[in-house]
Amino acid sequence: MQARLVGLTAASIPDPLAALTEALVRRAQNGDAQAFAELIEDQYERIYRTAWRWCGNGHDAEDIAQDVCVRLGSALHSFDGRSAFSSWVYRITLNMVRDFQRAGRRRGAHVDAYAEIAPTEELPAQEDAATSSQLWSAVRSLPEKQRDAVLLVYAEEMSHARAAEIMGIKEATVSFHVHEARKTLRGLL
Repeated sequence: MQARLVGLTAASIPDPLAALTEALVRRAQNGDAQAFAELIEDQYERIYRTAWRWCGNGHDAEDIAQDVCVRLGSALHSFDGRSAFSSWVYRITLNMVRDFQRAGRRRGAHVDAYAEIAPTEELPAQEDAATSSQLWSAVRSLPEKQRDAVLLVYAEEMSHARAAEIMGIKEATVSFHVHEARKTLRGLL
């Protein structure tokens, strides 16, 4: 016979890392420089990796990551905890990548000409790396929402729900953007 529990719900198991991050955020918001340093240390690799995947260039990713860290210092007081801290950091990183790319378009073709003379990345030695590089290059050429959805879901290995939280849209909309991106990529590759 099956027992029925009335009025009881399964309690979620608290995530110790989330609790630690929350405590660090509160301490950093209250002026604790060591807590802020720990937050940056904890988030830096993710910030850099995200910037690199969006822009495809290590030097630019480093600049963006540094800018994100500076922005976090001035914006931390505005974090209200309605989303996960990591989601908030992702949104700031994506905004900084977009700002950097817009500024790059304004700088003009001189940067592209210099890049052809002095490449900023080593050429991959293996064919798989070249294919992967072509794929991510094609992904970076997608329309903004499609690109963001694909990079969050496939490059960052997030669920559609988590990607939706970061992008500030519905989960079904993330699925739509991923679907449209796949169709576009089939035509590009």
